[in-house]
Amino acid sequence: MTSLRNLAYATLLAFTALNFSPKTASAQEPTRGKFTLTHAVLFGNAKVPAGDYEFAFDPNATSRMLTLSKLGADRTSYMVVVPSIEDAKPTDLSRLILTTTRDGSYVSEMQLPQLGMTLVFAVPPHSAERQIAKASTTSAASVQ
Repeated sequence: MTSLRNLAYATLLAFTALNFSPKTASAQEPTRGKFTLTHAVLFGNAKVPAGDYEFAFDPNATSRMLTLSKLGADRTSYMVVVPSIEDAKPTDLSRLILTTTRDGSYVSEMQLPQLGMTLVFAVPPHSAERQIAKASTTSAASVQ
């Protein structure tokens, strides 16, 4: 009788421990998407040449890094620090905001409205002109 009670207690304890442990299945996948650059731009300190790119960003990671991978024969990759994240502006399109200075074009923002966030990048303080480029994104989370 005691061994049956101990088995029931051990089973209840194991069941309780498993229910209160963190769920790995609920972890969100990194956001992924694609975009095309018609000319070279600067993402922070990284000079990224024109071409087609895939990107990945994990908003839940401890270090805020945007990973860029050039598509095609010359598969070059870049890791860019995301200094700041803001709430998304009320738009219905994912897009890159480019700021042109005398040093070149900088990516100042990557708007990801389906995730409710805008990735903000550093741009040197010069007189600047803004441009907008469209980007397509996908996410493991169901975004509508």
